[in-house]
Amino acid sequence: MFVDEAEIYTKAGDGGHGCVSFRRERFLPRGGPDGGTGGGGGSVILTATAGIDTLLDFKGKHHWRAANGRPGMGKNMTGATADDLAMRLPPGTLVYDRDTAIMLKDLAQPGDSVCVARGGRGGRGNKSFATPTNQTPREAEPGDPGEERWLRLELKLIADVGVVGLPNAGKSTLLSRLSKARPRIAAYPFTTLEPQLGIVELSGYRRFVVADLPGLIEGAHRGEGLGDAFLRHIERTRVILHLIDATGSGSVADAAEAYRVIRGELANFRNGRVLADKPELVVLNKLDLVPDGVDLCGELEGLIGCSVVGISAVTGSNLATLGERLWKLVCADRETPPPAQDLGPPPHMVDLS
Repeated sequence: MFVDEAEIYTKAGDGGHGCVSFRRERFLPRGGPDGGTGGGGGSVILTATAGIDTLLDFKGKHHWRAANGRPGMGKNMTGATADDLAMRLPPGTLVYDRDTAIMLKDLAQPGDSVCVARGGRGGRGNKSFATPTNQTPREAEPGDPGEERWLRLELKLIADVGVVGLPNAGKSTLLSRLSKARPRIAAYPFTTLEPQLGIVELSGYRRFVVADLPGLIEGAHRGEGLGDAFLRHIERTRVILHLIDATGSGSVADAAEAYRVIRGELANFRNGRVLADKPELVVLNKLDLVPDGVDLCGELEGLIGCSVVGISAVTGSNLATLGERLWKLVCADRETPPPAQDLGPPPHMVDLS
């Protein structure tokens, strides 16, 4: 089960109380105070950990508490300090304070961590209060309470390319042909209910990650269809692949309208243009069902004013070209030059048309 949002309560451990104790041993009539200091409480630490890709562990358990520090004891013994509570989260998680809406940390990469609640300090024992004028203090400090905080966790998948489009445009089929991912594929709308990830491997040990998102419809930003909350998962992507069904409308004008609808939803997401301004590659799918001699790509380019790549995800036609185009766009965003020589397509992306 894929879970990308959760609210949790975190409570650090309280510090241990200080001890009131006096040394009582034979032949030591004036042993004096020997109460030890309490141990510190455990802190709550969130860490991004590779291999975790969902917030499912935090959906059913909302309260997370670190252990308290142990109290001090006689003979000047300090109480044991409690262990920190280490919580593992998937990379790409945003950590917000729920009450103030302030982002505490973006756990973007594996190993990133943040302390969201610090453990309380242990209280001093009566040994610490002894002075030349107060040689038998009978006071000790209580341990400080640990910090507590409600958090809101929001997961944004880390991918290089995000695939968007209307329902039944062939996004899941394309992901299954470009990578070894096996998303659910069926002949009805909204087959994909949650984002799917796949790794595209090209020749020359080149690879990038593709995220397949559920279908968008007009009005998704108002909650229609599946809504647009899942678009947060492509806020980190370098490139947006806009997939259009060449046969779903019947005319180039309808294909241009489908493009306009998705562009509008991207622009309306969270009332900003973060997604609409990302590098984009428009891809026209299912060209195997288009009659020979019809240049849909050229006509669509004239209507929308940008380059269009024509493919057939089912037959594999032109997938090698698509992979190279995506790789160049990803490299441009990474500011790393692509290889100078043409290494050829990998075996699983050979044009089969």
